[in-house]
Amino acid sequence: MGSGTGAAGGAWNRRRFVGVLAGAAAVTALPAPAPPKDAAAHTSSPVPDRAAPAAKQPSAQRSAPHPAEKPSGPQPLYIGTYTTVEGGGTGVGLATYDPASGRITGTGTLTGIVNPSYLALHPDRRTLYTVNEHDDGAVTAVRLADRRILGARGTGGAGPCHLSVHPSGRWLLSANYTSGSVAVHPIDNSGALGERTDVVTHSTPAPGPGQQGPHAHQFITSPDGGHVLAVDLGTDTVYTYRLDERRGTLTEVAQAHTRPGAGPRHLTFHPGGRHAYLANEVDNTVTVCAYEPATGRLAIGEPQSTGSGPGTNYPAQILVTADGSYAYLANRGDNSLARFAVEADGARLRLLGTVPVSGDFPRQIAFSPDGGLLFAANQKSGTVSVFHVDGESGDLRLAGEPFASPVAVCALPL
Repeated sequence: MGSGTGAAGGAWNRRRFVGVLAGAAAVTALPAPAPPKDAAAHTSSPVPDRAAPAAKQPSAQRSAPHPAEKPSGPQPLYIGTYTTVEGGGTGVGLATYDPASGRITGTGTLTGIVNPSYLALHPDRRTLYTVNEHDDGAVTAVRLADRRILGARGTGGAGPCHLSVHPSGRWLLSANYTSGSVAVHPIDNSGALGERTDVVTHSTPAPGPGQQGPHAHQFITSPDGGHVLAVDLGTDTVYTYRLDERRGTLTEVAQAHTRPGAGPRHLTFHPGGRHAYLANEVDNTVTVCAYEPATGRLAIGEPQSTGSGPGTNYPAQILVTADGSYAYLANRGDNSLARFAVEADGARLRLLGTVPVSGDFPRQIAFSPDGGLLFAANQKSGTVSVFHVDGESGDLRLAGEPFASPVAVCALPL
């Protein structure tokens, strides 16, 4: 996301490439994906009313969730890319993966979307959302049943690099990296997006050392569902907001500050809901954070090693297993995945070691829904690596040769 995209002429540098808006092409004529088991309900029945209040996620007192049951047969995989860089893709990559072997098979490309560098899925699994990472930032909705593009909406900022769907399914949250702002869009019953209901620019505190301004890098909902949190690399701050679920407006309630120059990039919550883990891109550290669901306040702990060797690293994304036992961090410069044991009910990370990612510049990582596989999108090598995850030891084992995909910056397995 915020660092490590292509510059003009195809040379790679640390700062984000913001593509120039290109003419949208028509959707490639490809066979539609195999319909889900409840396809009849998807095509002949009305979509359930998304205006109903969302059920709150499990509280910290409840047991951690368990991974989903392992599916059988090929499962969908969507791959984000840049379409306006040399060697980039032409849209969202379409593929399937085998849950048992981890083998990926390409099935085509969904064109007509500019720079879909980050992807998110609606909770009902019927709609895919992508950022359009360019100067005039936007977000796009795609109906998965027939891969129809439902339209794009402006984010009110430049270079959107991250988006997520609120657990209610009624709001899309996006982060504009270049302009340092976060936006909210309503989602209607069809999955399509309405005009944004709010956009907030991070004006305070002042930018950190070496930064020219705010750089919003992530926008997510807390596990309790009561707050939304924005990670800003430029201001060394995590902002907590309350989202008005009727109007789609944001009210800031707290700020948490890293040490100056840390460059926070990505936050992931422990399933217990009381702790989170923050990957800091600029100073190459990871920190454990304490979280208060009642107030939304985050307390950022002491920096820890990412397990990378000497030299520039830029850690990217951190994940936690569904049972809260292990965490994994993508190290872009080191081209490795760090493995941590999660201890003290989420309050402590202990570095266990690293494994080579078998690619160059792992920009983003994701678990399969059952937790048995870990996917790494390797931007510079244009590949997606797949690893088997040992549920007992947390060990990672490479599942064959990485899959080639142009400028792979996001992998979303369903």
